[in-house]
Amino acid sequence: MDEAISLDERYPAKYWHKLDDGRIQCDLCPRDCKLHEGQRGACFVRGRVEDTMVLTTYGRSSGFCVDPIEKKPLNHFYPGSSVLSFGTAGCNLACKFCQNWDISKSRSFDKLADQATPEAIANSAERLGCKSVAFTYNDPVIFAEYAMDVADACHARGIKTVAVTAGYIHDAPRRDLFAKMDAANVDLKAFTDAFYVKQTGAHLQPVLDTLKYLCQETRVWVELTTLLIPGLNDSAAEITAMSEWIARELGTDVPLHFSAFHPDYKMTGIPATPPDTLVQARQIAEAAGLNYVYTGNVHNLTGDTTFCPVCNSPLIVRDWYEIRQYRLSDDGHCPDCHTAIAGHFEKFTGQFGRQRIRVMPS
Repeated sequence: MDEAISLDERYPAKYWHKLDDGRIQCDLCPRDCKLHEGQRGACFVRGRVEDTMVLTTYGRSSGFCVDPIEKKPLNHFYPGSSVLSFGTAGCNLACKFCQNWDISKSRSFDKLADQATPEAIANSAERLGCKSVAFTYNDPVIFAEYAMDVADACHARGIKTVAVTAGYIHDAPRRDLFAKMDAANVDLKAFTDAFYVKQTGAHLQPVLDTLKYLCQETRVWVELTTLLIPGLNDSAAEITAMSEWIARELGTDVPLHFSAFHPDYKMTGIPATPPDTLVQARQIAEAAGLNYVYTGNVHNLTGDTTFCPVCNSPLIVRDWYEIRQYRLSDDGHCPDCHTAIAGHFEKFTGQFGRQRIRVMPS
């Protein structure tokens, strides 16, 4: 955890306190890293300089892209709109299957080529016609101060904010961070603590606490993603238990995305998830009462489509990230039975589509 922190990396961080033994403890996430002078936390981007905690990635990004909102994935948050996406470096989890590992596991700030103030990011999103800005690629929890300042700048211009996160965060910073977010896609990586400990170096309960807080105490729009890894978290029993918990604790209207694993990072010896596994998981989740269940990372028109939970009419037909048919009313109702569809919707005037555009903030 030791690496010199240069002067331009010393942005004052929140969420820490001094210990009696001379160390300081980071209070941002449940890792509770305890640091001597010059040390960095497990996330690598929060460190100790003299007697304070600093955030070393404030105003520094690993890149900016304009994406379809469905790529986050968010299927019920202004479908068809574009989102300005960016991240920094580092992560507070240690997932062996990380599919953004070159960014999230980076221990070199050579990845941070793009620099931008919160105002520059908000200005770029407005100039590019983006409905929202997403904190993604790595977890915004670890750059919370930067994300919150960007969110303030975005909201001043009427731009929404999206957190793509694993939800591994303590209560006080959780409340501060998500007070600035309009939507979140939370990775629920599995439904056993054993998986979290062995495969991510973390624990399940803090993630469940985050999800209950978001769905029970806030107005943040929440969707969930679970990457199904063959033999590790894809059993019918685990998917059933997870789906029943979601229905009971979070509500049946929370969209759930089952995503296909591809061998990467430290898990190159496990095969890709068979498409049938995703189809079966979707059926299990629907049987548990969840109204909106999707499949990802595979081509499946049915698994990409939003159906009315009452009359089963196809309402938003997607082909990957391209919307083939959009039948919702402007205020998000089924045109056939007039059921209100959970989410945030507005008059559909077109779509960004499946493209991705790399941009520089200005």
